Amino acid sequence: MRPRTLDEYVGQSHLLAPGLLLRRAIEADRIQSLIFFGPPGTGKTSLAHIIAARTRSRFERLNGVESNVADMRRVLSAASNRLVNTGQPTLLFVDEIHRFNKAQQDVLLPEVESGVVRLIGATTHNPFFFVNSPLVSRSQVFELRPIGEGEILSLLRRAITDAERGLGHLSLRADDDALEHLSRVSDGDARKALNSLEIAALTTPPGADGFIRIDLNVAQECIQKKAVVYDGDGDAHYDTISAFIKSMRGSDPDATLYWLAKMIHAGEDPRFIARRIVIQAAEDVGLADPMALVLARAAAEAAEFIGWPEARIPIAEAAIYLATAPKSNSVIKAIDAALEDVKSGRTLPVPAALRDGHYAGAEKLGNGIGYKYPHDFEGHFVPQQYLPEPRRYYEPGDLGVEKKIRERVERWRAQQSQEAQANALRSNSGTPPAPSAT
Repeated sequence: MRPRTLDEYVGQSHLLAPGLLLRRAIEADRIQSLIFFGPPGTGKTSLAHIIAARTRSRFERLNGVESNVADMRRVLSAASNRLVNTGQPTLLFVDEIHRFNKAQQDVLLPEVESGVVRLIGATTHNPFFFVNSPLVSRSQVFELRPIGEGEILSLLRRAITDAERGLGHLSLRADDDALEHLSRVSDGDARKALNSLEIAALTTPPGADGFIRIDLNVAQECIQKKAVVYDGDGDAHYDTISAFIKSMRGSDPDATLYWLAKMIHAGEDPRFIARRIVIQAAEDVGLADPMALVLARAAAEAAEFIGWPEARIPIAEAAIYLATAPKSNSVIKAIDAALEDVKSGRTLPVPAALRDGHYAGAEKLGNGIGYKYPHDFEGHFVPQQYLPEPRRYYEPGDLGVEKKIRERVERWRAQQSQEAQANALRSNSGTPPAPSAT
């Protein structure tokens, strides 16, 4: 049922609708090097075949899993000879191009650059991460999206009626709810939907009337568990964890649970999810609710201890807690500001009063002299200088626990400022300053 023309091709209207660039280029045979990327079953290979059928180029095909450098050099050498002797260009289709290593991809560069071959690469991985930058820069990259349920439904109905390439030669009747189920559960993968329909047709015995009937029960048996598109090192992996993190940060527990469920269903490592939750607790909840980090760490330990499927419970508990907790990113902003100051600014010396005074001779150097022990003062706080010059990194938020922290920090900073001003006045008047950190 592979489409033979653009009119038979279903899906990818964002690329192939009349008047759009890719369709115009195909119809005018002005294709240069292309890279198609997207989930399985979205028509990457089919589109390459359609382009090959319309082009005046010689069509050659390599596979990133099976082909080696010798195969590549053979095809490229023949393409070069063909262009010199007959003037006919070669269209080279490389399926699973991300499977080629860097050296293999580099072999393609000179011929792509010189125009000996017009490359069409297909991949399920983001080419900006998995294909060499020089090759990407010489190609137009198009992203193919999962095919819509309605479009897959039309494909299934076409397959049932097509006697030449489909199942039209069979006495077949399929219920609407059965086809709708296959369209929905195939998750945008046309290949999976068609394979399931074929299995249903070939394994279901005819009824008394001689017709093979595919009802909802048959459809459910033939497609089995929904295959979520989720590869451990590809876009789906990183996009899903990104959505999970952003949903927690955005205080949406329902979205958080959906993306978590997708990762669990796909068999993601529970330790990976738990690590992200721990980071999230410190980065996005922080001191607005310090218990978030405690609970996140406990969930990580529980997940490590018990594994799937029970690990879903403590992980979900921690994720919901973070999603519904008050938020503050003051901690990460504070430490990053301090790190930037240390990296780019002048290194500040440790004030004498704060230096180690517990070794022989330390007192002669002035180390520790003038230090005020906070616990000896009311409220266990006393204004004194902890940096040789003013710095301010931590700005407490106004939600949750941090609201109280903000009140304390502002009170202490006011006292520190008053003490600094008093010492400055005494210094200007010639009066010895009160014992302090300097």
